[in-house]
Amino acid sequence: MRILFCSRRYFPAISGMSVYAQNLLRELVAAGHDMTMVSQYRGDETGTRIYGGGPPPELAGVRILGRRSFGEENGGDFERDVEDMLDTIRAEHARQPFDLLHAQYGYPNGWTVLRAARELGIPCVVSIQGGDGHWVGSCCEMHRLAMVRVIENANAVLIGCESFAQEVVDRLGVDRDCFTIVPGAVDTSRFVPEPGRVPGDAADPVRLLYHGRVDRRKGSLDFMDALRILRDDGIPFAATVSGIGPDLDATRQRAAEHGLESAVRFSGYADYEAAPAVYHGQDAFVSPTYMEGFSNTVLEAMAAGLPIVSCHAVGVMDCLRDDENGLLVQPGDVPAQAAALRRIIEDRPLRARLASAALAECRSTYAWGPVARQIMRVYGEIVHQAPSDRFEIDLPRSDCRYRDAPHLL
Repeated sequence: MRILFCSRRYFPAISGMSVYAQNLLRELVAAGHDMTMVSQYRGDETGTRIYGGGPPPELAGVRILGRRSFGEENGGDFERDVEDMLDTIRAEHARQPFDLLHAQYGYPNGWTVLRAARELGIPCVVSIQGGDGHWVGSCCEMHRLAMVRVIENANAVLIGCESFAQEVVDRLGVDRDCFTIVPGAVDTSRFVPEPGRVPGDAADPVRLLYHGRVDRRKGSLDFMDALRILRDDGIPFAATVSGIGPDLDATRQRAAEHGLESAVRFSGYADYEAAPAVYHGQDAFVSPTYMEGFSNTVLEAMAAGLPIVSCHAVGVMDCLRDDENGLLVQPGDVPAQAAALRRIIEDRPLRARLASAALAECRSTYAWGPVARQIMRVYGEIVHQAPSDRFEIDLPRSDCRYRDAPHLL
């Protein structure tokens, strides 16, 4: 099939969307599909500082068309970017017709491909991911209507897990049957345990890793508060915060306020190609997140053979179970998080048991090969379907909090 993939973010922007897009595209190319990607990117100072910005790099076998999100950069005018992506898809389809369109994010990308599919007479798939499902649509009436129309009219809507699907159903009032569950995945050939590592082994002091988007919604500030409790209780540790994000400065400041400068290292931007090595030289992974679509970093840590402390959060509790393959606490419960970290630090058999269970489950369930085959089966089911024409194209313009802080959409 000739497929257009419309990406909300792609490298050099570091995000779960970038990782998802790259791994899926590689699998689709390997399966013989003709792939084109239209990818938005930030080129301004703010976007570059928060995500990493600039045009997308080449990917073997994929025609990549980077489209700078001038609308997003200028007052959160996402509608301008929708029109730009539509024009790009029209031109590419005229050059060589597509069989199917696939978008990451319901808005603006899913809305773009839904409109393009109707205009071009081909089916579309939309993947609801991360913050898109958690927040977009609760921000304003315009984006609520766009999300509902995408979910109810795309030929297929993919979502990572049952808890995430139920959250979107409860928030937007859509039918659960609109969704097809396809879990997140990890490249288990690249993310592997450190050579020679014995499950449960740890340095002295035990090394704790937070890796990914540095964001209070991911629990970066809670992590600093939990580390202060450990320090005050005399529990030794060495912590690393790897990544960039909207709350990097605030997290640094929180660490300084708690007097943790000597115990917490901020290692900055981590390129995805170097990401497997980030997990090596660490003893436990910490993800105190409030919600996920399906956490790439949790899957990477599972594949790397690290014990994990995380939360009973949407998108996490579908793959981690407390005291079975991870330790889970309630989001925002800092004392409970500190207690779980203390258990990980002090209990070697616990570390070994959790890490071994998580690694085995990751390899059997969350490898990219079988997950990509699930997505390709969805393609095969809908490729000959007609696109929906049962929705209004016009959306009522409304004020939206993401116009003031578009990087949070």
